[in-house]
Amino acid sequence: MSAIQVSGLEKSYKKHHVLKGVDFEVERGSIFALLGSNGAGKTTVVKILSTLLGADSGSAEVAGFNVATKAADVRAAISLTGQFAAVDEVLSGRENLILIAQLRHLQDPGRIADDLLARFSLTEAGGRKVATYSGGMRRRLDIAMSLIGNPPVIFLDEPTAGLDPEARLEVWATVKKLAENGTTVLLTTQYLEEAEHLAGRIAILHEGRIIVNGTLAELKKLLPAAKVEYVEKQPTLEDVFFAVVGGKETEQNA
Repeated sequence: MSAIQVSGLEKSYKKHHVLKGVDFEVERGSIFALLGSNGAGKTTVVKILSTLLGADSGSAEVAGFNVATKAADVRAAISLTGQFAAVDEVLSGRENLILIAQLRHLQDPGRIADDLLARFSLTEAGGRKVATYSGGMRRRLDIAMSLIGNPPVIFLDEPTAGLDPEARLEVWATVKKLAENGTTVLLTTQYLEEAEHLAGRIAILHEGRIIVNGTLAELKKLLPAAKVEYVEKQPTLEDVFFAVVGGKETEQNA
């Protein structure tokens, strides 16, 4: 059974028809990218799937539960990370994690926090106030907080919006590890490179409709074959960036 099933979702805000019959499925333990420009309806889809918003018509199931009739079960099975890191800058990274574990009434919050700090390469920074963290570290902590309680499905809404290139790569590595550990990830993004790098399947949402949905290889087949030319290989922007800055900084220097 799929982790997420969406059929015919429609949503309007007054006269603005945002979703016009959205359909897709997400396999368990996979990364699914909902790609689209600003205003395409990506966040609206996530809000409906996370029970924050009701659809006008259509249906959706998450982790086997209908989002309209089993909202409490859906909320227990998911975690949502929004476009901005929801962390307390006054607290340390470890204190943020302990606080969420306590709010979820979990046993041994300290152990849970330490395990997640280690999993997300934040152990050495765990005792520092979050105000001293880099953008990439804050986002990694935010995702770590969303995993407390081991939800099988996680929604990442524009997870790298506003991050610099190095922080973006840190988050990408984190998201890949989530799927490797069996978590189903649905991420929204407007960055083509991000969807290409992370997702097993990509759906392009345009003007409220899914216009294509498939693997990267399947989507590439939609274009005519490229003309083959033999040219000298040029360095990528990423090659140039890390050559100039001298490689990835360690989190202690971030």
